[in-house]
Amino acid sequence: MKQLMTGNEAIARGAYEAGLLFASGYPGTPSTEILENLVQYKDSLYCEWAPNEKVALEAALGASIAGVRSISTMKHVGVNVAADPLFTAVYTGINAGCVLVSADDPGMHSSQNEQDNRHYATASRILMLEPTNSQEAKEYTKLAFELSEKFDTPVMLRVTTRICHSKSIVEFSERSEKAPIKYEKNIKKYVATPANGKIMRQNLEKRIAAMETYSNTSGINETEYNGSEIGVISAGVAYQYARDVFGPDASYLKVGMSFPMPMALIREFASKVKKLYVIEEMDPYMENALRIAGIECIGKEVIPKMDELNPDIIREAVFGIKNEMMESQKEAVVRPPTLCAGCPHRAFFHLISKKKNVMITGDIGCYTLGSAPPLSAMDTCICMGASISAAHGAAKAFEIAKDDTKVVAVIGDSTFFHSGVTSLMNVIYNKSDCMTVILDNRITGMTGHQENPGSDYTLMGEPATAVDIPLLCKSLGFKEENVYTFNPMDLAESQKVIDEAMAKKEATVIIGRWPCALKKFTEEDKKEFDLRPKKCVIDVSKCKKCGICVKTGCPAIRNAEEVSITPAACTGCGLCKQVCPFDAITQEDVK
Repeated sequence: MKQLMTGNEAIARGAYEAGLLFASGYPGTPSTEILENLVQYKDSLYCEWAPNEKVALEAALGASIAGVRSISTMKHVGVNVAADPLFTAVYTGINAGCVLVSADDPGMHSSQNEQDNRHYATASRILMLEPTNSQEAKEYTKLAFELSEKFDTPVMLRVTTRICHSKSIVEFSERSEKAPIKYEKNIKKYVATPANGKIMRQNLEKRIAAMETYSNTSGINETEYNGSEIGVISAGVAYQYARDVFGPDASYLKVGMSFPMPMALIREFASKVKKLYVIEEMDPYMENALRIAGIECIGKEVIPKMDELNPDIIREAVFGIKNEMMESQKEAVVRPPTLCAGCPHRAFFHLISKKKNVMITGDIGCYTLGSAPPLSAMDTCICMGASISAAHGAAKAFEIAKDDTKVVAVIGDSTFFHSGVTSLMNVIYNKSDCMTVILDNRITGMTGHQENPGSDYTLMGEPATAVDIPLLCKSLGFKEENVYTFNPMDLAESQKVIDEAMAKKEATVIIGRWPCALKKFTEEDKKEFDLRPKKCVIDVSKCKKCGICVKTGCPAIRNAEEVSITPAACTGCGLCKQVCPFDAITQEDVK
């Protein structure tokens, strides 16, 4: 059977066909859909969302050591979180095949940086594969498990946004059932003490040599000789772009296994062409390897060093040919990202933005959009969990400087579970007086509504014990009177809680609890919250055009000749009604 599939769907299919039995990951664009597609095979395997990427990889390693094929999925910045177990796992090796999927995001479509995770392969010495289309994404996933067991190493499958989300034809195969490998106690192999590590390090070098021989001779790195004038070395989606640009007269070396690099094969290929190009996105990873080996090539001196590539960019960079573009007859509509209509985070940001002498440290999630105009209610956003840690540091700095600026950390529920708990532990242990705001919208919002430890269900749809966030905060040492839970849709209640918590000279936590407006509400949601459909309506005869409702940033409110609410966009959350000083807005039930 053949099917049009994205790379993420193909990776899931490949893992299934390879006999996968255990999968763990943390949602992050562009990797999220891998586990979401794996769950369709839940009759044959187990999959889960982990609280963070470190936990996900450690769980996959544990499953591997216990004897079943396992996979861990994450986006590029997630590998930063998982780096600790990754570097050691390459030393210890595995039992059953273990694959780590790193999904990089050139162009930063949904990320805070544009790091090139191929460097992780070199730094950690992990075997790395790079597919160029969906069919290869499936086949390389299967191959990754085989190579993991062949060379006793975890394997990194490195993909990028275009591979993850673009579609091409994939041919299915039957699932190959893999019986669990018997676990045998082996302290010298799996216990990474310095004494054992010295031996592991020696064994690792032997494995790398064997892997490099495979890379040079197995055929996974494919050569195609069409002429001697121009040769192109490329990998991943950049290979597809290069084929488009250089055409059928150039010769190609498609690198499918990019660590260890097939240097013998590269030398042979380079010797047969007069001019050698290295076409790769982001960093000069392959180019640097060639230059260190003394192989002349053309790379980043002409190819852009940042952002995504495409055929037009490469063609102009190499040949100076710029395609003519049709001019649009319509003016482009600029639609910056914004919090959705009915988002429970908006009211909080509306209130906190009015506070003076406040520093707001933000985090990764939908609520990062609280930094955008007209709310502009955020001062920093660094990485997952950094809101609370940075708030602690800033609060201590202001204390040292005798500055009375109040520090407020803002974090979502999934991000709090990911890496905010230990940060909050630091706040109470080291006696900060910052206020931590946990915006609990009952789901992992920004990546598309994945379950988390507070959402009552697992990835496989099974009921789960939800973490009680207020109780967790109290267990860390917060006084009961310093942990608040409030309804963020009630402006008066929210204001009261914010004012009371901010006035205290000790650490406080306030938890805004209301489900995401776009969430498919569970039975638990329906019992706890008033989720009856509503809409808001403006009485234009009472409207004074003061603009206060517009300043909430709700995308359902239009400010043209007269202020209006777009019925199709309005969720009836009632924030505009609550801020209107002239009672010009009413909230009505939808029949």
